[in-house]
Amino acid sequence: MSATADHAEERTSPAVRLGFQPEQVVQEIGYDDDVDQELRESIEEVIGSDLVDEDYDDVADAVVLWFRDEDGDLTDALVDATTYIEEGGSILLLTPKTGRDGYVEPSDISEAATTAGLSASKSVSVGKDWSGSRLVTPKAAKSKK
Repeated sequence: MSATADHAEERTSPAVRLGFQPEQVVQEIGYDDDVDQELRESIEEVIGSDLVDEDYDDVADAVVLWFRDEDGDLTDALVDATTYIEEGGSILLLTPKTGRDGYVEPSDISEAATTAGLSASKSVSVGKDWSGSRLVTPKAAKSKK
């Protein structure tokens, strides 16, 4: 039964599908009243604690970055987010889906990620209004700092 239950959870929990794990410290940047509360709750359920906010002053295992087109420069936001995560950590970049206010072109995401030294490992639909791109820092690049 446990194997079946685990597989069922992987299919139903977006946080598990996105690679979040128990006891991770996950920092949230760009929170506003338009974010997907179900996704936030799913992540908190998996990690077993609340998301930490932008004022958190230690390194995190992962960053959830809510970003809309009008939020400024995406490259800058991604570079800033990399300073908050552990070596080899990931950034879940969440942007509004096509046709929604604040939509960000996939080419803009790809270009900003590359410029920020990140690589996209997968893109997924994470709710009715948001798409997610899981971006990772190359471990070799981080160790050269």
